[in-house]
Amino acid sequence: MATEVQTHPEQSMSSLVTGIVSDVQDLVKQQLLLMRREIEEDLRKSKEAASIIVLGAGVLLLGAIPLCLMLVHLLHWASFPPGTDPDPARFPLWAAHGVVGAVLFILGGVLVFVGRQKLASVNPMQNPATEALQENVQWLTTPK
Repeated sequence: MATEVQTHPEQSMSSLVTGIVSDVQDLVKQQLLLMRREIEEDLRKSKEAASIIVLGAGVLLLGAIPLCLMLVHLLHWASFPPGTDPDPARFPLWAAHGVVGAVLFILGGVLVFVGRQKLASVNPMQNPATEALQENVQWLTTPK
């Protein structure tokens, strides 16, 4: 039973350095690609959060309209002399506007809050690829 020992031809110092430089270049390219993908994901999350905020602001605006109408009807209702009833309904018109406006206003506020929370959770500079790239750049530029 014979064992063969494989011998590698001696590589020159320049070929070793060239291989190391090539490996470092490949590593930096891969990290830049990974960082790009993570930033694209953060942008997608930011767009999603911004769309929720815009939707919430729209609902807030829709809620503000009936609240303003409620104030007009309340002023009209309050201006009638005592003892006269301007609206024979049991639930005054101003109260109906107020309920609808309050519901829309609360819903819009919740949407804006959720959108802001999502937007606050997105931080493109706090991802693993960016931190690894910063470490590699620091390692490459720091003299030993």
